Amino acid sequence: MQLYQKYIEINPKVRFGKPIIHGTRISVSDILEMLANGMSIKEIIVDFPQISESHILACLKYASDNYRIWK
Repeated sequence: MQLYQKYIEINPKVRFGKPIIHGTRISVSDILEMLANGMSIKEIIVDFPQISESHILACLKYASDNYRIWK
């Protein structure tokens, strides 16, 4: 089991089946976009207190693993 499987789920009934942080409507792509726009992990957690640093790191790992699949 990958680290991100504990934190990330795909539910066709939520956000059109995009990968999301478990128990939220926050998508992996939302987190990646925030990081790409210069937000720090701490800033994201302040804006979204229902997630943790582990959730954000899981998003990065998910993206990394899936990038390898696309290549």
